[in-house]
Amino acid sequence: MKNNYISVGKILNFHGVQGEAKLGYSKNRENFLSELKLVYIQKNNEYIPLEVVRIRFTPKCGIIKFKGIDTLNDILEYKNKLIFIPETTAREHLEDDEYLIDELVGLDVYDGERKVGAVIGVSNNGASDLLSVKTHQGKVSLVPFVKAIVLSVDIKNRKIQINNIEGLLS
Repeated sequence: MKNNYISVGKILNFHGVQGEAKLGYSKNRENFLSELKLVYIQKNNEYIPLEVVRIRFTPKCGIIKFKGIDTLNDILEYKNKLIFIPETTAREHLEDDEYLIDELVGLDVYDGERKVGAVIGVSNNGASDLLSVKTHQGKVSLVPFVKAIVLSVDIKNRKIQINNIEGLLS
C-alpha cells in the first residue's frame, strides 16, 4: 500500500551556519511538531526521510535541526521545501474534534435538513479555522470552524451540520 503524505510545515530559510533551518507551520502546533522524530522532503517525486535532532520555537517560527545536515550549504538545498509526515502519523495525533483538511473538502454543508452548499477549502485567520463554503448560488462564504456554528462533522456520510446564523452564508 502506498503511503500518503501530509505537509506539516515549510523550510523557510537557514538559521545560522550549523545546518539549522527556520520552519514555518500552522499556529498552535508546537507540541505536535516537538514529538516528530522523522519527517520527509519531496525530491524528484520521492519522499526522502530526515531525522529530527531537535526543534525549538521562536515567536515567529520553529528552528529545526536534522541529523547529517551540519552546515549552511547542507541546509540551503532544502530552502522553500515542504516537510511531510505520513498521513497515518498525522491521524494518530488528531484530537476528537480535529480533522485533516482533505477529509473536509468536498463535504456537503447542511442547515437542518436543507443542503446549503459544500466545503471547497479550509484556511486559518489566526483565531480559528475557516471553512470556505460554496453555496448553490455560487457564492463562497467563510464559516468559522467553531462549536457554536459547526454543530457536527460526519466524515462517513460526508455531511457537516451548521447553525446558519443570519448573514453567515450570503
